[in-house]
Amino acid sequence: MGIFDIFKKQNKDVLENSVYELLFCDNPDLYKNNNQQPDSYPWNILFSDTTDNADLEKIIADTNAESRVKILAYNKLLDRGQKINKKELLGVIIEIGLDNGLDVLASFRDGTARYINQSGKIIIWETTDTTSANLTDKLFDNSYEVVNKIGPWDKPRLPRPKKGVVRITFLVSDGLYFGEGPINVLFSDPMAAPALSSAAELMKYLVEKAS
Repeated sequence: MGIFDIFKKQNKDVLENSVYELLFCDNPDLYKNNNQQPDSYPWNILFSDTTDNADLEKIIADTNAESRVKILAYNKLLDRGQKINKKELLGVIIEIGLDNGLDVLASFRDGTARYINQSGKIIIWETTDTTSANLTDKLFDNSYEVVNKIGPWDKPRLPRPKKGVVRITFLVSDGLYFGEGPINVLFSDPMAAPALSSAAELMKYLVEKAS
């Protein structure tokens, strides 16, 4: 069984914003501010201004490193102008603008996940079981089909999607990829629908386990 931390609506805006921004792994300072061991591996490398590319590449090659840690390492290399030849998908984030706010599911290649419900409840899934692993594999298989047909976004990350819009973001070694559109359109799109359907299955499973 996975480990859940389920937060109610206390400090809803602050909590939601913090968890939400951490999903994208594009601001190392947020991780530094929320880290109790900044001097330990791999954070000592990620937070250092003088670390060399070889150390970052060691993190990427570390089979025990979390997916989010690898994304941070890849992004640091990209910020330095380093060309990334390997296309490795490490995170998939689905955002749906609903009546009472944003529903967000973030699934990472290591099997961990985050779910932010429009009500303000948050599920943090830190381990895996057979079902969650299979659902994650299915989501990533379907997501690779999309990533292989589109290119990375070369501008700053967009603001959160508005009501009625769904966005699917892919955190890839060579940058951020995404697609968005009206909910009814994207869920019917031949390219996006399989990934969105897989994400819905994973979200449903996490909610059931949390309950």
